[in-house]
Amino acid sequence: MSGKKWDELSPRSRRLVVFGAVVESVLKAIALADLARRPADQVRGPKPVWAVFLTLFNSVGAAPVAYWLVGRRKTT
Repeated sequence: MSGKKWDELSPRSRRLVVFGAVVESVLKAIALADLARRPADQVRGPKPVWAVFLTLFNSVGAAPVAYWLVGRRKTT
């Protein structure tokens, strides 16, 4: 499977790619900010591992959602 170059994409496809990148960036920024502020005892697993996972894994939102659903402990 060969990917298309940016110039070969339709305008609609270009908009979808840009939209996905913006969504990914916003979700990552929010998750990383929460991770930085949250005490280590309120995070499941080591904070540095979550930071690397959130930073390096391109997922169109799946990595930040995984952090929000699995990585955070409920506060009382």
